[in-house]
Amino acid sequence: MKHTYHIEGMTCSGCEAKVKNELSNVENVTEAEVSKEKKRAIITMTKHVELDVLQNALGGKDSKYQISLPDSQSQITPKTNCCSTDKKEHKSHEHKHISQPGKYYCPMHCEGDKVYDKAGDCPVCGMDLVKEPTQNVAVQYTCPMHPEIIQDKPGSCPICGMNLVPMEPTDSEEDKTYQKLWHKMKIAMLFSIPVFIISMSEMIPNNPLFKLMDLEKWNWVQFLLTIPVVFYACWMFFVRAWKSIVNWNLNMFTLIGIGTGVAFIFSIVAMLFPNVFPDQFKTSEGTVHLYFEATTVVLTLVLLGQLLEAKAHSRTSGAIKELLKLAPTEATLVINGEEKVISIHDINKGDIIRVKPGEKIPVDGKITEGNSTIDESMITGEPIPVDKKVEDNVSSGTINGTKSFLMVAEKVGAETLLSQIVQMVSDASRSRAPIQNLVDKISRYFVPIVVLISAIAFLIWWQFGPEPKLVYAFVNAIAVLIIACPCALGLATPMSVMVGVGKGAKSGVLIKNAEVLEKMDKIDVLITDKTGTLTEGKPSVEKIVVKDRDENEVLGKIASLNQSSEHPLATAVVNFAKSKFVSFSKVENFESVTGKGVKGSINNELIILGNKKLLEQENSQDFSAIEEQVISEQKQGKTVSYIAIGKKVMGYITITDAIKKSSLEAINELKRQGVQVIMLTGDNENTAKAVASELNLTDFKASCLPQDKLEFIKNLQAKGKIVAMAGDGINDAPALAQSDIGIAMGTGTDVAIESAKITLVKGDLQGIVKAKNLSHAVMKNIKQNLFFAFIYNSLGVPIAAGVLFPVFGILLSPMIAALAMSFSSVSVIANALRLRTIKI
Repeated sequence: MKHTYHIEGMTCSGCEAKVKNELSNVENVTEAEVSKEKKRAIITMTKHVELDVLQNALGGKDSKYQISLPDSQSQITPKTNCCSTDKKEHKSHEHKHISQPGKYYCPMHCEGDKVYDKAGDCPVCGMDLVKEPTQNVAVQYTCPMHPEIIQDKPGSCPICGMNLVPMEPTDSEEDKTYQKLWHKMKIAMLFSIPVFIISMSEMIPNNPLFKLMDLEKWNWVQFLLTIPVVFYACWMFFVRAWKSIVNWNLNMFTLIGIGTGVAFIFSIVAMLFPNVFPDQFKTSEGTVHLYFEATTVVLTLVLLGQLLEAKAHSRTSGAIKELLKLAPTEATLVINGEEKVISIHDINKGDIIRVKPGEKIPVDGKITEGNSTIDESMITGEPIPVDKKVEDNVSSGTINGTKSFLMVAEKVGAETLLSQIVQMVSDASRSRAPIQNLVDKISRYFVPIVVLISAIAFLIWWQFGPEPKLVYAFVNAIAVLIIACPCALGLATPMSVMVGVGKGAKSGVLIKNAEVLEKMDKIDVLITDKTGTLTEGKPSVEKIVVKDRDENEVLGKIASLNQSSEHPLATAVVNFAKSKFVSFSKVENFESVTGKGVKGSINNELIILGNKKLLEQENSQDFSAIEEQVISEQKQGKTVSYIAIGKKVMGYITITDAIKKSSLEAINELKRQGVQVIMLTGDNENTAKAVASELNLTDFKASCLPQDKLEFIKNLQAKGKIVAMAGDGINDAPALAQSDIGIAMGTGTDVAIESAKITLVKGDLQGIVKAKNLSHAVMKNIKQNLFFAFIYNSLGVPIAAGVLFPVFGILLSPMIAALAMSFSSVSVIANALRLRTIKI
């Protein structure tokens, strides 16, 4: 038996794994499927387990995790966050949802979608936290001498005449991080270069520096020059290394900290107490060879890598930033004929907004007066501007052409299409692809293995290396620690996902999470609806045929019935009736029968409009008189709805919906890529066959109810098929949710979009081809990154250990190892950035 429960308190993938493990270990529980996104657990039991037993397994009533039956969800109060390993850390890094502005996340997503309130280091991998891009806000300006002066635009202070300055800093967070690192880089270089020169000068015959001071005094100079590098410019690396050891989250900084820390401490001890070291460590002058230059240069090169990463990270989220820039900060409000410039945050639903030539549209709404041409390329990816007239929808962020018009605000703030796109792209960018799980397992053992290899290399060189054995052993052990780069492995997947999701958004393909990108590359079957998916979704009434009644009277009745329905066919009937200026009536007992039609009472008379199944269900009579005409219409690809009043069929209405020009081309391309395309439609056999024939579709099924589509997909999945489903209506929502990848047309209903994993903003089947191509490109890019990271570490670590020395006499300096390590992460990010230029 299976039971579904609601669970509160899960805030990261670690929580999800813990809850799943605890529930799975409960007696009589055979399986527990847990989802933190849906706050749900589906538990399979051999016999019923009481709710209290499940709660006790999660830590009792005071646990962070609270389990309840679905109908009592509202009674649950979320407990404190679980993600911190330390209570103090928990207070300073309170977990919030990723969508909140001013939040920081780890670029490697070590803790899933966990974010922090302040900038700092990731407690797991030690990397700099990255700030999430935030929506544009109206900048306010104030006088530095008279803070009471505040205005929305730059200018001069009316009191003292000074230039007004922004009340909030306008530099981006990435710029701040980059500037901070660049400042430290300049300090590190300023002190590291002299240390390097002093050290390398020992190789010059008749060293000119020794004429100024002897080697022992120059050693003290190196020591003093190393202090600012270690304790200021690069001290953060040692702090991160210490945290990683204390929390046992071993990472790249663990290796850097141990390697350079050992070299630095060794050099200090050797400088102060040279007599404790054997002769093989000493120079001809009796001093021990020091490694201050290795310490400073290695740390400076690691800092260089961090600097380059900071610059590259800002580019990986470039798509989100470009989307954020689309939103204007101001709009022109029209009140009683007067215009007033206001912040977009002050716009309310129902407000009338004037959009002037060349301006960005501030919110979603409809044109109420005028017409224009709108550039929607930033939303749909299509370069050709679209003509818009009265009653047409317009979206925030799109750009008006050369005419002015008035619009009514219908969706504001987070409800606008642009805000939803930004949120979806942001969430997807932070999500984890399943392939990342393999990387995580490898990374967990990576650092301990590298430390072990370093120790083994030291022992082998000490026992079997040439003289001076200890020097060779020491240098090669440090080189092994420094060249290893678990960071490159960790960045391989999230960087590609972030850039790929952004690329999709700019092309009108919105990806809900990284798992979708991985699955989309593997789909075997595409199930597609007809109306609004293969067709334009703009049906229009061609004709109405009625017998024994006045045509306009019947049209008025069925139009009145359809006023309560949001189906595109219903809208077509209502619009047709309005164009005929027929009168509408009050409808009682209205009912929408999913997949069949609508019915209701007008003046105590039953009115039915729908397909043959609905009329048969209501025991309607007299089909035969018009059936031949109906079939003839259907064979031309038209949709026909029967009209019945009482128990008698009175006629029919014919509705046409043109097939999208791009549908045939997209279907052919998908079939070329090995994807089986099947059309499932609620329309009748004749209409479905006509459409399938026009689109060169050999697989289709007609007269499908929502449950039929659902069962059809389940059967395919039972055969091992990976199924994508494309649809746009409410009746498609169950099938979209059941499919491996639900694809919603952005022109469809909110319910369908919510149920889907991919949304096509333009509502065009070509978007599915783009999604498939994008998925393939991203997965290829991820595999390239992982290949680079694995090969780099597989070759770099043995070379640093000295495997080439017996044959070629080649050894790797710790400084060269540091340079290679720094550029390994940068190369992974650079490869991910190539996705921005691909053509999908």
